[in-house]
Amino acid sequence: MNIFDLGLFGLIAIVVVVVSIASIKIIDQFERGVVLTLGRFTSVRNPGLNILVPYIQTMRRADVRVTVMEVKPQDVITSDNVSVKVSAVAYYQIIDAQKALLDVEDYRNAIAQLAQIMLRSTIGKHPLDELLSQQDKLNHTLSLALEERTRTWGVRIDHVEIRSVDLDASMIRAMAQEAEAERGRRARVITAQGEFEAATKLGDAADILSKNPAALTLRTLATLKEIGSEQNTT
Repeated sequence: MNIFDLGLFGLIAIVVVVVSIASIKIIDQFERGVVLTLGRFTSVRNPGLNILVPYIQTMRRADVRVTVMEVKPQDVITSDNVSVKVSAVAYYQIIDAQKALLDVEDYRNAIAQLAQIMLRSTIGKHPLDELLSQQDKLNHTLSLALEERTRTWGVRIDHVEIRSVDLDASMIRAMAQEAEAERGRRARVITAQGEFEAATKLGDAADILSKNPAALTLRTLATLKEIGSEQNTT
């Protein structure tokens, strides 16, 4: 074997090593691999060691863990014409790697844009009181509305949470005045109820005393005793 044959053998060995390395793909437990053969979809690979045909097959990876996405604050007008700024957080998970990577160009950006649209349209159908007091109901409505669209992209919406609701200063003052007026109304109602109950009891007592002279006499003597127990001169 001459030097030329040794050089050729070494070159072939290097090519074989490079091709072998290029054909070996390791997929992590939280990933799925979408394999394209000459540009056409052929399979979805599971975690572990996978062998591809170099330069003929390519693979794209999809993270199948639950992912959190911040929904940017949106200026929304509620159904009772109150302007608010609402922000939310969406949690989603890829359930079909083929659809997520091949049926939509950028599923992350698509979900983010769709979440902003759904947030505005959903909040706009409800009054401010529901937005502040029934957020669990609105979160569920948002999740269903968003998942109805993302299912076609192979993405499941785990849940959506409204994170904050910001009001302008004038609305905050108006709500404070309304709350103060409501507390005043309740205080007056409680006072009136107390007066009514006291008057009712006094009326019942008067009826009983008027029907029984002996009871009236006893009550008079009891009153005199109470007066006499004090240090009075009259």
